[in-house]
Amino acid sequence: MNRWLGDGAVLLFCPADRPDRYAKAAAAADLVVIDLEDAVAPDQKAQARATLLDAAGGLDPDTTIVRINGADTPDQDDDVLALRGTGLRRVLLPKAERPEDVEVLEGFEVVATLESPLGVARGYAVAGARNCVAVSWGGEDLTAAIGGWASRDAEGAYLDLPRHARTQTLLAAAVAGVPAIDTPYLALDDLEGLEAETDAASRMGFTAKVAIHPRQVEIIRRAFVPDADYVERARRTLAASSGGAARVDGRMVDAPLVRQAARVVALAERAAPTR
Repeated sequence: MNRWLGDGAVLLFCPADRPDRYAKAAAAADLVVIDLEDAVAPDQKAQARATLLDAAGGLDPDTTIVRINGADTPDQDDDVLALRGTGLRRVLLPKAERPEDVEVLEGFEVVATLESPLGVARGYAVAGARNCVAVSWGGEDLTAAIGGWASRDAEGAYLDLPRHARTQTLLAAAVAGVPAIDTPYLALDDLEGLEAETDAASRMGFTAKVAIHPRQVEIIRRAFVPDADYVERARRTLAASSGGAARVDGRMVDAPLVRQAARVVALAERAAPTR
């Protein structure tokens, strides 16, 4: 599997027209997503693009992603033309619906976002595009496109439509062998909800998650790491494994559970030096 994106990585969005925040976002998160799309008003797109170009020489291409405008907008061509004159070669494509939407961005590594009905339905094909390096998803655009007015229930849990899109994104990424990135948690003051949702994303197999505020970053990082009891049980599972079935802590363990245990230990060990 393509692992350009580290386990438990946090991607922090930053409006392209706020260059004063670029360095702060890059310092806070593992990757900064400089946003030319939804974070910028339509009449400010050209100025935001110029602002990004002015700052591009000081940005690290390895840790910078640019969210360009969608294929259905007149701004995408201008975004791409501008970026070709910089060293920035990783972009986030909103509302990806066809492999061609990704592959037309030749010379760029593309994080494809599935957030329209057609995009979710064609997720496997989109994720398999030759220059697709990760897949993300978006529940709010998807809900609005279908005519819904909320992606979550009154308790904050996803409704069936976004839950389906989340699962489809994860499966499409797995089939294509690229990382899956979980969508942002929008309730900025609900840090417990953010932690629970990130924990679930990690358990399911997402590689990374998007943050929209610096205060979310460390919570996401911590939530990607299984708790100490879980890690110890995983170590016992690996120690008891001999290639067949074994009894560990009162339950039967076979090959799939051994692979899960190995993943738990890997997440814990990768986090240990910096957490």
